[in-house]
Amino acid sequence: MRVSSPLPREILSVSALVRSVRDLLEHRYPLSWVAGEISNLVRARSGHLYFSLKDEAAQVRCVMFRNRCQYLDWEPRDGLNVEVRALVTLYEARGDFQLNVESMRRAGQGALFEAFMRLRNMLDKEGLFDTAHKRPPPPYPQCIGIVTSLQAAALRDVLSTLARRNPAIAVIVYPAAVQGEGAAQQLAAAIAAASRRNECDVLILCRGGGSIEDLWAFNDEGLARTIHACRIPVVTGIGHETDFTIADFVADRRAPTPTAAAELASPARAELIAGIAGLRAILAGRVVRKIEDGMQHVDQLLRRMVRPGQSLQNKRELVAQLAQRLRTASAHSLERHRWQLLDFDQRLRANLPSLLDWGRQVAEARARLALAWRNRSERAEAEVRALGVHLVHLNPGAVLQRGYSVVRDSSGAILRSASTLAADDMVDITFSKGGAESRIVRIRR
Repeated sequence: MRVSSPLPREILSVSALVRSVRDLLEHRYPLSWVAGEISNLVRARSGHLYFSLKDEAAQVRCVMFRNRCQYLDWEPRDGLNVEVRALVTLYEARGDFQLNVESMRRAGQGALFEAFMRLRNMLDKEGLFDTAHKRPPPPYPQCIGIVTSLQAAALRDVLSTLARRNPAIAVIVYPAAVQGEGAAQQLAAAIAAASRRNECDVLILCRGGGSIEDLWAFNDEGLARTIHACRIPVVTGIGHETDFTIADFVADRRAPTPTAAAELASPARAELIAGIAGLRAILAGRVVRKIEDGMQHVDQLLRRMVRPGQSLQNKRELVAQLAQRLRTASAHSLERHRWQLLDFDQRLRANLPSLLDWGRQVAEARARLALAWRNRSERAEAEVRALGVHLVHLNPGAVLQRGYSVVRDSSGAILRSASTLAADDMVDITFSKGGAESRIVRIRR
């Protein structure tokens, strides 16, 4: 199963981020066995167990809910070395990494479990459990194969479930022992035969519950490789919900029980009939709407159809109406323009100028213009004389003629204060007539 990842620029809320990480953990790590020492064990009033599982280098929080605790026939306590089968997850409310424990046992229960773990790790590294190789069961199988013992109660459960859900599906049983010596080889041979004959669309490998010894045939390496090579999708329903075997890991789909495997592999007949009925209703509705739309279209076309004689008569009446409207509009337009011309004529006559009045107005304007020109000339002459007097007073040469002089430094700037001079500075002095260059001997401040 693929886990959706956010876009690179998407801004996540805390809850969305934690939920995404939780989904990633749960899909990346299926139910796994983890070994460690119990510490900080607390049994809540609700009956749930809370504890930490640790080793020399790390620890992880764990929770075992009451419905799982009731199957323990011994009392956990701090300091015990245990093995737990747990789901790796994240507690969203605190963002804590934790294990949801499904079952727990004391560590070191025997060589069978060690062999199981060695085989599981080896096959996992080889890629036999890779989800990329797993195929979904067909949605509408015509034939389902069952690999199990003819005496197994699981066979009766699967057959009754298939008959109840969809009796039209053909069933082929490939018998094999599911327990005891040689059972793994018989199971592998039955699956290989089903794959070679290719008679079925999906294959169910099932048996009822039991101890790890009873289910050991399903932990065989040869059986696992046969399931992986099978051309038909394989669905397992082995033992109870808490039982896991190597066959479950390598199969295309795992169901918690044989009955659940039958339900997973077969579509329910009632659901298919209901779906077909729904599609039939949708199709019938669309057909009815199509017919109704066609009928409405035909009615519209019939309303638009007119006999040629009637059409010509309608056009003739329309032309007569337009001609009458044109004559009326022309008459109204001519009358309106006639009144406009009369109005313009009256207004033009009322606004005609008098030549005598115009001559009198021109003479008066000429007299006013001559007077204004004379007054303006006299004022300008007086202003010029006043400016001349001001220029005489402001002429620097007149000031120099009264005995003053202008002193400039070597750059030509006028000096107004002795504070800007130093001994031996050269200055230029301008008199009323001529000038001189001088050297500063002493400064008086």
